[in-house]
Amino acid sequence: MMLTMESSNITGLLTAWGKGDETSLNELFPIVEQELRRIAHNFMRRENPNHTLQTTALVNEAFIELSRQHSLSFQDRQHFFSLSAQIMRRILVKYARDRACAKRGGNLQHISLENIQILTQEKSLELIALDEALKKLSKVDPMKSQIVELRYFGGLTVEEVGKVLGLATITIAVHWRMAKAWLGREMEI
Repeated sequence: MMLTMESSNITGLLTAWGKGDETSLNELFPIVEQELRRIAHNFMRRENPNHTLQTTALVNEAFIELSRQHSLSFQDRQHFFSLSAQIMRRILVKYARDRACAKRGGNLQHISLENIQILTQEKSLELIALDEALKKLSKVDPMKSQIVELRYFGGLTVEEVGKVLGLATITIAVHWRMAKAWLGREMEI
């Protein structure tokens, strides 16, 4: 992750926020905003170019959702960004579901994880299909599901995922390959 601020400052603000200090939340946002934008940009580049939700709106919605979480305690900045990526994914999936229900009647299509970058209206349906498959994967193997979230949705490298999860790079790489294969079978690619 590419933050110029020291991890201890962020971790300190996260700890204070978790203990109920609302002013630390106001201090935290400007420090983490650039990294949240990078994560949101990774999400949005997979969306249609005419998507009505913009990167800034995704960052703001995610931060609002995070600020509503009063019982969260973050281990460190990596844990915060991991949770932020998960929240952004949920926001986009909800948005996609709402659009699919309105436009398509909610019919899902099976797609390839590798070909998910096709620029069509079906992107919302693809995201929903991937989300459903990830939910199933999380029941079978939560770690692989988390690796997919961090790699695919969070835009983290294998090395960054290893740091977030406290695992060796080779372990992350193996689980990433296995997760992609599992999702491919689940989504009937």
